Amino acid sequence: MKRQTLGLGACLIAGLGILALGMHGHAQQVEPVIDTSRSVVQDTSRSQGRIDDLDSRTQTLLSDYRANLKQLEQLNRYNASQQRQVDAQRREIASLERDINNIASLQRAVQPLMEDMVEALAELIEADVPLLLSERRERVERLRALMDDPSRSPAQRYRLVIEAYQIENEYGRTIEAYRDSIEVDGRLYENVDFLRIGRLALIFRTDDDQVLKRYDVESRRWVDLDRSLLPDVKMASRIAREQIPPDLMFIPVTAPQPAN
Repeated sequence: MKRQTLGLGACLIAGLGILALGMHGHAQQVEPVIDTSRSVVQDTSRSQGRIDDLDSRTQTLLSDYRANLKQLEQLNRYNASQQRQVDAQRREIASLERDINNIASLQRAVQPLMEDMVEALAELIEADVPLLLSERRERVERLRALMDDPSRSPAQRYRLVIEAYQIENEYGRTIEAYRDSIEVDGRLYENVDFLRIGRLALIFRTDDDQVLKRYDVESRRWVDLDRSLLPDVKMASRIAREQIPPDLMFIPVTAPQPAN
């Protein structure tokens, strides 16, 4: 019985030894597989990290690209707007150049016209009611000298001629009292009081009220004025000098004649 028991124990020990040897051999075969798996997992983790980094960079580049596209669109619209302005300025420059080229011919046409206007103004003064004759004649002489003054531009000459015509136009719709000297029928009246009511009436009187005359347009001479109108003449002179407020006044005018 003891021999059998010892043999069974020896067999069990031998079997365990064989099993241990087998497991040791299997472990040696599994460890490379585990190491490989670990390496694959690590490589996969690193690859996923690179993928995540590339995705983040891609999103950043995409956002920059979209922002640059929007900025490009704005710049294109701005450039188009600036181009339209440049085109408009070029057209304006071309128009100004044409005007400049026409200035010489325009001056040649305007200069004779202004000279004719000055002479027509001189004829008007001589044919008109003899109000402020010295002042108006001097104005014409200044305009004549102006036409030959090289220091004055055509625009300045034209402006002064127009101003002279405007002054003449004002005489027809204003009332004025002034002092001046005049010679009538060989007699000189110095520093007498004149009253002008538009171009309807031109009257003068001496300070002592002994002489009261009006200019008759038809006969083109000074005639005596009815002395009953002297108070009205004095009142009108005060109104013209703004010494009293405007009021109703009587003035001597030539009665209209029926047309033929």
